[in-house]
Amino acid sequence: QPPCHGECGRFGHGVYDASTDPRRIRELFAAAPWATGYGIACGVGPHHLIGVDLDTKSGTDSSAALRELALRHLFTIPETVVVLTPSGGRHIWLTGPPDVAVPNSAGRLAPGIDIRGAGGYLVGPGSRTEHGAYAAAPGTSHLLPAPCPPALLHLLLPPPRTGPARTTGRRGDGHGLVHFVLTAQEGQRNTRLFWAACRAYENGLGAELAGALVEAAVRTGLTEREARSTIASAARMSSGGR
Repeated sequence: QPPCHGECGRFGHGVYDASTDPRRIRELFAAAPWATGYGIACGVGPHHLIGVDLDTKSGTDSSAALRELALRHLFTIPETVVVLTPSGGRHIWLTGPPDVAVPNSAGRLAPGIDIRGAGGYLVGPGSRTEHGAYAAAPGTSHLLPAPCPPALLHLLLPPPRTGPARTTGRRGDGHGLVHFVLTAQEGQRNTRLFWAACRAYENGLGAELAGALVEAAVRTGLTEREARSTIASAARMSSGGR
């Protein structure tokens, strides 16, 4: 028999017992009067929550890793609900499209960053453990979860299945990256150069395109020294910091 996900009407199915019905929620708490916490299901209506768990127990700087990802992939974490955990970590609450199932993952996005999606849950603020309490970060308790930036959502989804080979050649891909740098406006020149250089090195075009990227960056207003420094940083990032 397939596992029951709440069809029996009784309790005991974990995240599958989640409900937005106040009566049902009161019944859940009444069934476990000893409970000191509660979970909020991710990936279901009305908000289709996605939780970005910045862990501190792994010894890595997960906040710095998220900032690097944001810079590399050109997204910004919006103002949203943030819950502080007893261990010193943070849960960032975002919403996803109703027709997209974000999988749970641990450390796949970056060391110390876990994702809570479909079938997962976030510990609700006010919950207590033997190590302390979960609490909304100052200034966020009045907010609603904000939409997940599209670039971040793309990173959270599983890679597409391998299909027919792309017809765009390496030279064509390189021209697109150079054009991306050339069209940068003031205030985004270094960010665009870094992003394009990362894509180039990830696709084996780094050494081939470095000169053209430097030239494009200089034409937008960066100095050659600034451009080469940014491309060197992208090369280190794309090789895993080696």
